[in-house]
Amino acid sequence: MKFPKVIFAAAVAMIAWSPLPAHAAHPAKAAATSNAATSRFLGRWDLTLKGPDRDWPSWIEISEEGGQLKARMTGRWGNVRPLPKVDISDGKLTFVSPKEEEDSKTDMVFEGKLTGKTLTGTVNGPDGSSWQWVGNRAPALVYTRTPHWGKPVSLFNGKDLTGWHPDKPGAPEWTVENGTIVKPSHAHELINDHKFQDFKLHLEFNCGKDANSGVYLRGRYEVQIETESQAEPPSHHTGGVYGFIAPNPELPRRPDVWQTYDITLIGRKVTVVLNGTTVVNDQEIRGLTGGALDSHEAMPGPIYLQGSEKGHVAFRNIVVTPAL
Repeated sequence: MKFPKVIFAAAVAMIAWSPLPAHAAHPAKAAATSNAATSRFLGRWDLTLKGPDRDWPSWIEISEEGGQLKARMTGRWGNVRPLPKVDISDGKLTFVSPKEEEDSKTDMVFEGKLTGKTLTGTVNGPDGSSWQWVGNRAPALVYTRTPHWGKPVSLFNGKDLTGWHPDKPGAPEWTVENGTIVKPSHAHELINDHKFQDFKLHLEFNCGKDANSGVYLRGRYEVQIETESQAEPPSHHTGGVYGFIAPNPELPRRPDVWQTYDITLIGRKVTVVLNGTTVVNDQEIRGLTGGALDSHEAMPGPIYLQGSEKGHVAFRNIVVTPAL
């Protein structure tokens, strides 16, 4: 049986203009809800991985570009790097760190969710067990006033390692020779007992041929020292903030010669002066470098000298002037 044309047209109009059922979301509203849910995960996060032996600091930055999610991460060591996968769906965050970067037999798959303002989740650790991890939003660390400088603090007495300690138990590996602190090849990290928030640091270093070290600011951000990283990215060269900021200009390598660093760290902004030349000028450090002592970026932290890389490097005249 056929409907009369007028009745049929009216029926079609009613169907076309009838409201969506109460339980059905409007497409535009659903998309907005989805975008809002995703945006809660975007930004920079300070991570702590709860391993069986220790807490491992880490860092991730999640962004959305052209409708695609992207992430870059600083793992337990090494430099910041892009991740092959990041996904947010049904309130769950998933990202993958490749096994080649993690000294693991399998990729480390992180799964987490937001509980209040904190990320919590699990990851398959390189030891095969399940690790817990937490993430807190990285602080902005914006400094809004001109700093007033306090009294300089000498961190090395020129005689022994009073005021310094290794990052792990064991016999001393660093030595003091002719008024200098000397790093042997592949030693422990050497950490100062004092902690500072904002400061100016002066130190002198002598990097042997084919050697590598660095000075960590607040125990979290490495300013590189090396004579053997020519083939690596510019941010891995002397004067750079490892993985984040390349020195500009880049000065020639000078093995077996005493050189000077004058470094100012205010909030996240760093200035690095190498041998009197400014190679990093008031630039933002976006996150942790590998080898950080912890991921608590808002807290004061120590100066520490990297010992785990190869070659011999000597240090002297290590002086910090704190901001008041």
